[in-house]
Amino acid sequence: MKRILYMAMFALLILQACNKKVNWVPDDPPKVQRQAPAGAYVPDNSFKIVTYFSASREPDSVATEKYKMMTHLNYAFLYPNADGSLQALTQPARFKTVIKRAKENGVKTAIALAGPEATYTILAASPGSRTRLVKNVLQFVLDNELDGVDMDWEYPRANNGNLVTYEALMVEMADSLHKWHKYLSAAITPAVYAGTVRDGISAKTIAVTDFFNIMVYDGIGWDSTSPGQHASYKMAEASLDVWLQTKGMPKEKAILGFPAYGKESGNAAIAYRDLLRRGADPKSDVFTVSGLLYYYNGTEMVKNKALLAKARANGMMMWELYQDANGSNSLLKTANDALGRKY
Repeated sequence: MKRILYMAMFALLILQACNKKVNWVPDDPPKVQRQAPAGAYVPDNSFKIVTYFSASREPDSVATEKYKMMTHLNYAFLYPNADGSLQALTQPARFKTVIKRAKENGVKTAIALAGPEATYTILAASPGSRTRLVKNVLQFVLDNELDGVDMDWEYPRANNGNLVTYEALMVEMADSLHKWHKYLSAAITPAVYAGTVRDGISAKTIAVTDFFNIMVYDGIGWDSTSPGQHASYKMAEASLDVWLQTKGMPKEKAILGFPAYGKESGNAAIAYRDLLRRGADPKSDVFTVSGLLYYYNGTEMVKNKALLAKARANGMMMWELYQDANGSNSLLKTANDALGRKY
């Protein structure tokens, strides 16, 4: 009797198991396969308004309407290691917010690569590390649906092999990005000082890079007519002379940079927005703080530089968004108005 009872219970368990719904889960779900766009890469030679957004700033510190006043935004920064691997973003939530706001306003987005000069010198000298960096950067761009990359190596030098290795890195990076119709820009020296930094960028590097954000600031003492001004109009003219005439950079690739901060002779800096809060005149370019003269670019200077950029270059670049004022005294707004841009 017990044997019959056990057999009946076993049969019942089998029947219940057969009636249960089985959820099938694949061992390895298929990955999304990306495919590079068809056709040749065509560079964008339109006039550009480039800005940088620092990871150290809160996204809400910048008025949303300012995104309509730019064409390109570089998020700063992503840092590579000497072996070509990438460090994690320090503020991933800010990155996502800023990129989202830029895209919602039709702005092209890029990640800016920075880090110590020594890191890049080691990295660029190794073919394996270069390849690894190029692969990792492309993956980052594709994963985050960005439009490009801005290389901010400060600075490659002509006397320690960087002229060759920087060129090799930029050639490989450009080739990788252009296959996916992504652009490559670079932040570069104003080149107003003779020396190895000015000569650290080759003709081939200029040829493969889409455009250059020329950092025409931090030149305290360069302009003898206004030695305290770290970003004078005369310095901007001289920088364009070197890059366009001496170095042969095409006008279409030259983006004239200006600062949204002031500096005193000891190199301490104060954001333009903070200078205005302290009482500085937006139309002026010098203001006294605690007995020290801080020289900055006010609205009149930026108007003149905008006209210079329109005549001799192909865009303007501002470092950086947070430091600019919001509202009617914004330097970014001033540049747009001087150029007759609608926003």
